[in-house]
Amino acid sequence: MATISDVARAAGVSPATVSRVFNGGRVTAERAERVRKAAADLGFSPNRVARSLRTQRASVIGLLVPDVENPFFASLARGVEDAARRTGLSVVLCNTDDDVEKERGYLGIALAEQMAGVIVAAASRTHTDLSALVARGMPVVAVDRRPRAAEVDAVTVDNQHGGEDATVHLLERGYRRIACITGPAGASTSEDRLAGYRAAMRDAGTPDEQTRACTRHGDFRAEGGHTAMRELLALPTPPDAVFVADSLMTVGALQALREAGIEPPGFGVLSFGDLPWASLVRPPLTTVELPSYDLGSSAAELLRDRLAGSGKPLQTVVLRTVLQARESTAGPVPSG
Repeated sequence: MATISDVARAAGVSPATVSRVFNGGRVTAERAERVRKAAADLGFSPNRVARSLRTQRASVIGLLVPDVENPFFASLARGVEDAARRTGLSVVLCNTDDDVEKERGYLGIALAEQMAGVIVAAASRTHTDLSALVARGMPVVAVDRRPRAAEVDAVTVDNQHGGEDATVHLLERGYRRIACITGPAGASTSEDRLAGYRAAMRDAGTPDEQTRACTRHGDFRAEGGHTAMRELLALPTPPDAVFVADSLMTVGALQALREAGIEPPGFGVLSFGDLPWASLVRPPLTTVELPSYDLGSSAAELLRDRLAGSGKPLQTVVLRTVLQARESTAGPVPSG
């Protein structure tokens, strides 16, 4: 059975345009003709789909995350699903791969399919655009990452405080040339964790040029952590510890250290984000634990309240991180 997305692809338009054609919205005559021809060629039945959409509106929400293979987002998605199911909602999961265009396409589908609402971990702080959903009156909750201009409910983590805690911990353990591998520039979580690192280094009297030299942006994937760690080890004066602002990038960083014959805790390693095996590796890995499941369940509960007609002002819920100290940051190798 052909779908709205199939018709949109055949007609060279967005799913939202197809929806407008069959629901009396404003569309140019030329586009409307293309859509109707594509629908006829594909055997698309707007009446049947419209009935389906009315049913979906009351029961289906969209969840957009950058990468469900990342343990953090997998746990977040489980929190969303568990909370949603308790109120009779089903969840459609979409991977955006931190791609704003891909994200825009999924948001368009959410509109065209008339989903009940959307929970989104924004691909970009500055370029993610939720305005079309807000204008249509669709409830939206930003989770983990919040776009700057979005007037929506949000559930976030105090990433800056967590980044500062992590760096202070490394300083207190005796490390001095501390590096930071953060995520993509423009992602709010990346920038906030980096800001916490910079604040702690500045308070410790570290020159800004050293902090800049010891900072790398990765891609929230293992390959990005591996590449960044190799670059840091190649510096004229390499770091003696690293704060990695994502669990998957930590995997890559550890691999690069092992390839170079470097082991914690002589070289300190601290990961932002949970790794299921963090306490099992040798030495056990120090982590900043994120309330990923609670982020997801809280976001679903906020969305549920909006769907129930909550007239409350927009809310931002901020959850805290917890530093779990283990042996990977026990202290540097004594000099001399």
